[in-house]
Amino acid sequence: MNAHGPKAQIMDERDMRRTITRIAHEIVEANEGAETIAFAGIVTRGADLAELIADELGKIEGRRPPVGSLDISFYRDDVVRHIQPVLHATNIPFSVDDKDIILVDDVLYTGRTVRGALDAIMDFGRPSTVQLAVMVDRGHRELPIRADYVGKNVPSATEEDVRVLLPETDGKMAVEIWDKVDEEGRES
Repeated sequence: MNAHGPKAQIMDERDMRRTITRIAHEIVEANEGAETIAFAGIVTRGADLAELIADELGKIEGRRPPVGSLDISFYRDDVVRHIQPVLHATNIPFSVDDKDIILVDDVLYTGRTVRGALDAIMDFGRPSTVQLAVMVDRGHRELPIRADYVGKNVPSATEEDVRVLLPETDGKMAVEIWDKVDEEGRES
């Protein structure tokens, strides 16, 4: 067992940067440009990824779309299980009305985080569309949610943890698989 490190690295920085470029191109193609696009990243790593994708899209289109961040702590359907959720700031510095919102998260798993993010974004107005971009789709959906733009599909066991690491938060860029640890610190 690997109590102090990942059991596998499935993407390195080069892979991730290439994937971010591909996702940006896919977004431009699907939306026939970037005029109506705005990004809403789910804090923490989704917000960081949204910034990176928006930077890349700006290089492609010559105009960087607006980027905001969503804290969905109180929109989760399991908030009662988390006695004190960690709160971050939501910052949507643009009108979502009639925009094509690209919701960004690091890992798509059960779909519950995305469901909460959809509720949160609707509190800001009525977008034209809401599209989902994720770095990793690991399966195990509990809700009928799918990503429009996927960096990598990573089939994984429920007792594994898929982690997207970014320089802003983690000091490096990679995607790793770890063994989950229970509340007493034991690997599952």
